Amino acid sequence: MITAVLDTNVLLAGFAGVLIPASTPGRILAFWMAGCFQLIMSDPLFDEVARNIVKPYFRRRLTASQIAANLALLANEACFTSITVPVSGVATHPEDDLILATAISGGADYLVTGDIRLQNLGSYQSVTILSPRAFLATLTSSS
Repeated sequence: MITAVLDTNVLLAGFAGVLIPASTPGRILAFWMAGCFQLIMSDPLFDEVARNIVKPYFRRRLTASQIAANLALLANEACFTSITVPVSGVATHPEDDLILATAISGGADYLVTGDIRLQNLGSYQSVTILSPRAFLATLTSSS
């Protein structure tokens, strides 16, 4: 089965757009919910999602019960990994190094991010770095 780490922004946009057919992140989350790939998550990434999903932008798009349900879905259905392989100075921001560390530590096949600087790496160690659109194409071709 395909394994992937979704950048926080992809996850958040996916939760806001899961019912919108034109939303690429929403379609990616729908594939995950349908069991088409395994989502790898770390506690620091989960904490970042939890901090950001309650910001005004998402509160305008999601009800309090939807926010709680999305966080519960992540907590219960994502495959959590500990950060066992530290990454430092690879990405331009420390939080992006954390996303890479999660992907490597969890043995993910893909890291999915909208961050063009991370995408420009192409891959890091054994993890392929893709845009959400490219990852969606991978999912649709393998299903």
